[in-house]
Amino acid sequence: MPTPSSRGSSRGLGILIIQLGTPDAPTAQALRPYLRQFLSDPRVIEVPAWKWRIILNLFILPFRPKQSAEKYARIWDAQTGSPLLHWTRRQTEELQKRLPEIPVRFGFHVGNPSLDVVIPEMIAQGVERLIAIPMYPQYSATTTASATDALFKVLQRPRRVPALRVVPPYYDHPAYIEAVAKTIENDLAKLPWKPDHKMLSFHGIPISYSQKGDPYATHVKRTTWALVRRLGWKRDEWSQTFQSQFGRDRWLRPSTDGTLEKLAKQGMKRIFVAMPGFTADCLETVDEIGHESLEVFRHAGGEELRACPCLNDHPAWIDALEQIVREEGAGWIEASGRR
Repeated sequence: MPTPSSRGSSRGLGILIIQLGTPDAPTAQALRPYLRQFLSDPRVIEVPAWKWRIILNLFILPFRPKQSAEKYARIWDAQTGSPLLHWTRRQTEELQKRLPEIPVRFGFHVGNPSLDVVIPEMIAQGVERLIAIPMYPQYSATTTASATDALFKVLQRPRRVPALRVVPPYYDHPAYIEAVAKTIENDLAKLPWKPDHKMLSFHGIPISYSQKGDPYATHVKRTTWALVRRLGWKRDEWSQTFQSQFGRDRWLRPSTDGTLEKLAKQGMKRIFVAMPGFTADCLETVDEIGHESLEVFRHAGGEELRACPCLNDHPAWIDALEQIVREEGAGWIEASGRR
């Protein structure tokens, strides 16, 4: 793959894909600094800092790294490692092919490759205008704002700061909806059985965050309705739920596992679960839904649960990424091509 400098970085425009991140290895030793960084983010945990430090250091970090490492070990590939790292790399490579004259990089705001390293490298290579793409279709302070916090923090240090455009949430962008729909349709067509019910599961947030003004729940609702309209699903064929609850706060409802239990007890044996809020497969999709939620469903009387792959490197998603970048880079991308 060509280096950024050989792709015309002297033209001054760069594209940066921002994802949450992943530990370096599926071990407790690697999970401890990863979880410390992630759970120390005040955007993620809205608890007074002094109080949260006690909880984190005394009750979470001594135990959770080992538990999380066991989960990561179940999804870690011997060749490609973390699914999130693998698919983010693939998305970057495929978008680079669509925009060969513009350097495309990716960085994590938790873990490696860190934005702390990637952004200074891009600036050193001549990037004077930067299009940043947070890979979160639905805005939440816990994800999108956390990503931009990390981005802006890095940009406080260079003497020469590039001009910046941040791609806004694309929860109902037609290209994104089309990409998710095609991913779902492709996977449904491969199933050897017909689902009794279909679910759209999104990462949850505490209800209190929504009450304080976080628009996430509204964005999820708009994504859901746009998607089911595109797919032509009847109202009794599907449910929309929230997964990944953490701590004792009340979270957005209905819960994914609670809904699976209910469906199983109603006699539904085969469930299809898609996760439109995740642009790349990760622990929450591969293990939480594909392993843990499957166990919940079977324990309640269900039989088959299919966790639909996320957007990953599906051609329709790369098409959507290119379209979104070109729209948000209007004037910049054309100017870069004319030089």
